[in-house]
Amino acid sequence: MPTGPHGKPKYSEVYTGSVDKDLIEMVERDILDANPNVPFDSIAGLEEAKGLLQEAVVLPLIIPNYFQGIRRPWKGVLMFGPPGTGKTLLAKAVATECNTTFFNVTASMLTSKWRGESEKLVRTLFDMARYYAPSTIFIDEVDALAGARGGSSEHEASRRVKTELLVQMDGISSLQTTGDDEGGDEDDDAPPGSKQVVVLGATNLPWQLDEAFRRRLEKRIYIPLPLREDRKDLFSIAMAGVPVGDDVDVERLADGTEGYSGADIANLCRDASMMSMRRVLDDLRKQGLSMAQFKDRLAEQQSDVTTPVSQADFLSALSKIKSSVGSADLQKFEDWMAEFGSK
Repeated sequence: MPTGPHGKPKYSEVYTGSVDKDLIEMVERDILDANPNVPFDSIAGLEEAKGLLQEAVVLPLIIPNYFQGIRRPWKGVLMFGPPGTGKTLLAKAVATECNTTFFNVTASMLTSKWRGESEKLVRTLFDMARYYAPSTIFIDEVDALAGARGGSSEHEASRRVKTELLVQMDGISSLQTTGDDEGGDEDDDAPPGSKQVVVLGATNLPWQLDEAFRRRLEKRIYIPLPLREDRKDLFSIAMAGVPVGDDVDVERLADGTEGYSGADIANLCRDASMMSMRRVLDDLRKQGLSMAQFKDRLAEQQSDVTTPVSQADFLSALSKIKSSVGSADLQKFEDWMAEFGSK
């Protein structure tokens, strides 16, 4: 029999309920990621956010006997902040660090043209998470699934999916409190913490979340733009495997990228790393060569194409690649953090 995460039989092979097995197989195929393989060490900076996530998710698995009663684990964690700051990577690092089953969910994966199927997908997702527990359910751009209810433009099907999400998230809480297992695992002697299911949400628009979802996402963590020292580390991580010239001044680059997100710095490094190729191509174009002739000439000039990235290349890229985050947006995040966030 095929096996799934934690060596258990695949859920689709042992399920005996009324839900269509095609839905179960779709969740296993499109959402389930048994091992994201992203360690915390591969993420630059964000030490405060890492500490909060370790307290909220990792420690309950390491010392489960401590997290009982009022100390029960958080049933939901929200990561919010500007785009490109590493929220998705943090979620994968949590799953990797805890060795939990990782369910990567987006809005498109839980939508269907058939009435009632979306709600069944949500139920199947959470049942499977309980079966493969300990599990992490990561909902990227959670505002798309958990926006405020009751708006004039809200569709009935969307409201039903939100309601099912709310019901299932409360079901996670009762499961972790009472030890009931609705996912098919009949091992009543399982150690504490082994049935833990945590919902991680990430959003760039936390103010659009429904109040009921905000309550269930109990730990709300701000993922800010990288600090100066973190930006230096980001340059090193982004340029790993690419030759860099001795004249590159990372200190100056870190100073010049104030207000840049991690994704912005990665884009800058990608642009700078292609400067040597562009110089060769510009020279070939000036010679009037056709694209068919480029291949042979590029092979001949391979040493020119792969020259180390210089400080001038970075400064040229910096003049073209600007920050994607505005100061007004940052103020909105700060205000929401002051009102609803966790420290």
